[in-house]
Amino acid sequence: MKKFFFDLKEGIIISLKAIRANKMRAVLTTLGIIIGIVAVTTMSTAIVGLREAFLSSLSSLGSDVLYVDKFEWFGSKDWRKYRNRKDITYDQYVKLREMLSPGSYEAMAPNKRTFGKTVKYKQRSVQATLIYGTTEEFIKTSGAIPEKGRFMNELEVKAGRRVCIIGQDIANNLFPNTDPLNKYVRINNVPLKVIGVLEKQGSAFFGSFSMDGQVIMPLKVFERLFGQRRGRMLIDIKVADVNKMDDVKEEVISVMRTIRKVPPGKPNDFAVNRQDVFTEIYDKTVGVVALAGIVITALSLFVGAIGIMNIMFVSVTERTKEIGIRKAIGARTWSILLQFLSESAIICMIGGIIGLIISFPLSLIIDRFLPTAMPLDIVALSLLISALVGIISGFLPAYKASKLNPVEALRYE
Repeated sequence: MKKFFFDLKEGIIISLKAIRANKMRAVLTTLGIIIGIVAVTTMSTAIVGLREAFLSSLSSLGSDVLYVDKFEWFGSKDWRKYRNRKDITYDQYVKLREMLSPGSYEAMAPNKRTFGKTVKYKQRSVQATLIYGTTEEFIKTSGAIPEKGRFMNELEVKAGRRVCIIGQDIANNLFPNTDPLNKYVRINNVPLKVIGVLEKQGSAFFGSFSMDGQVIMPLKVFERLFGQRRGRMLIDIKVADVNKMDDVKEEVISVMRTIRKVPPGKPNDFAVNRQDVFTEIYDKTVGVVALAGIVITALSLFVGAIGIMNIMFVSVTERTKEIGIRKAIGARTWSILLQFLSESAIICMIGGIIGLIISFPLSLIIDRFLPTAMPLDIVALSLLISALVGIISGFLPAYKASKLNPVEALRYE
């Protein structure tokens, strides 16, 4: 083992000297590897960054929350079938709450929503991205935590008091120099008392939708403002134990079939949605893109590997006499093999390092338009791929060098 490491060290030293003697050739040889590594790292950083941004966008939905709705998030393309289903009603929410096992859920909140309504305070106005009508348990199912003030309570919900909780964007636009708490904003010319301001939540779905432009109010107030028919009813259920999501989902389906009087053997006329459906669809879509990227990267690395193999054959031919001298003074076959494998691997590693140096600023530029992330495992994988390509592409030339007859090698001119 000691002899092996000695020969490896000696092979690396000789390889570095040979590369230094032919700097331009080594750099040109690595171009294919550089392009391949730039491609694989840029693609990987973009995919990782997009996934992190996507999961961050989905965090507002809650990984431990079930959503009872008449629409499936991803189902049949025949939307008329879903549209013609009977709406979820408040009475169905009450019955579901009564019939569902108490220990199976932590919180349950019915809610309706509408979009793009104007919120006013004195002479200022701003457009709300989303307005919710719901109950006091929505704070648990949605994670809508007030940074200032408080959330609405059970008494305010049951009495239908005109109170609301606003997002950061609403607060900043309507109250730039004033504390918004206990002030009255107007929606549809109806005054609502601001009792809380939500924590900053940022944008959802890659910046297309601001979660800080929302307004939350009691369900009865929502229905008085926008009418009973405005917005479809959903029921959000926060599961007590995330490990029992499937069991609770099956129980919810069973209870809802009973409540909605769905005959045995007939399909559900409602849906119980989960956040992970979005993740599955996203992974399938990105998987196709990643596969195409891998094929392109593999072709680039293949071309690079052929170039390195060709240059290594040239190098073996040029240094035939040197190989003969080394063998004549006692160098073993695997010592020569290690020397040329080391040289090939080092050339590829140099290409990998240059590729990473190019990829990093490139990922920063891309990050201005799309989210990117370059974790250490991608860096390590890129260097490992470079080393493997070097070893594989350099094996045949190294094998040829190790098998040279020392007498014939010494005669080579």
